[in-house]
Amino acid sequence: MVDQKIILDALKGVMHPKLRKPLIDLGLIRNISVAGENVSLTLALKSSRGPLKERFVREIKQTVAVIPGVSQVEVDVTTLSPEEIKELFPKVPLKGIEKVRHFIAVASGKGGVGKTTVAVNIALGLAQKGLRTGLLDADVYGPSVPLMLDLPDALEEKEGMILPREKYGLRIVSMGMTAGQNEAFIWRGPLVAKMIRSLLGQVQWGELDYLVIDLPPGTGDPSITVAQAIPQAAILMVTTPQNLSLADVRRAITLFKKHNLHIVGLLENMSYFKVNSSADPIEIFGRGGGEKLSRETGLPLLGAVPVDLEIGRGGESGVPLMVAAPESETGRIFRHVVEAIIDTMEKKQ
Repeated sequence: MVDQKIILDALKGVMHPKLRKPLIDLGLIRNISVAGENVSLTLALKSSRGPLKERFVREIKQTVAVIPGVSQVEVDVTTLSPEEIKELFPKVPLKGIEKVRHFIAVASGKGGVGKTTVAVNIALGLAQKGLRTGLLDADVYGPSVPLMLDLPDALEEKEGMILPREKYGLRIVSMGMTAGQNEAFIWRGPLVAKMIRSLLGQVQWGELDYLVIDLPPGTGDPSITVAQAIPQAAILMVTTPQNLSLADVRRAITLFKKHNLHIVGLLENMSYFKVNSSADPIEIFGRGGGEKLSRETGLPLLGAVPVDLEIGRGGESGVPLMVAAPESETGRIFRHVVEAIIDTMEKKQ
């Protein structure tokens, strides 16, 4: 029978390419068993479908098979526990966001629900509470924050770090301020993830109480990248009363829950329209969608924002509603949502 010590010594030559340590020393090779000329062992990985799986299995079999007396090698692949993954593969904090206390990512399942409008006005509401606030436009496909805030100039760099623009008490960064607002953005998945991490890590955000992140719609690479890069981020989900919007938001909620991100609540946008302050609300897009989703998911409905002409004017003029009309009915709704977010985040700490 083959001496197990010989097998252990041989396996020290199978290295992890990123950690640069033997798999056996990392505890990724386990349960070595010898039965006559047959050797069996377990290979534990972050994912059973990971890109290194086939390579590791092949190297292990080749390494053990050449040991005299071994005729067969069996490798059983299993997955590491979350605790083991955290210990073996600790996340290195991104340099740019080391001094940010709270992260609020504004998300939706589909486009056209006013997500960017919500992100901008929520960020302004936080700043108006005296909180140091940043706004990251992470919608790499259609960045519109520069237009909404009238910020046409390109960003500058200092000592290898991007410097945010400052306006209305916010520190602001957007892809639309790096490549020209009239250029088309064509991004593939890996490039999207790389760019998002750059916007998070290579921007000199400094000390912030809140960084509000305007995510692109859907459940693609940008949302997943934020989920992986900032596990302590909280998500504000934006929907409209329409059933189509609700269906897409449900899928987005499933994604964020899968990554164990905290969802701070729901905000229903375009809930109703009033001809004037005393008129009855006209529910253009239906009614009760946010309340229905709140009951289904158990998430709080933080507010219902109306269709407000002042919001549209603000988007065109570069003066958002929370600057132009903070005391309006819609402004008061945004302030209520901001207070609910602050209360939830402080309790979560």
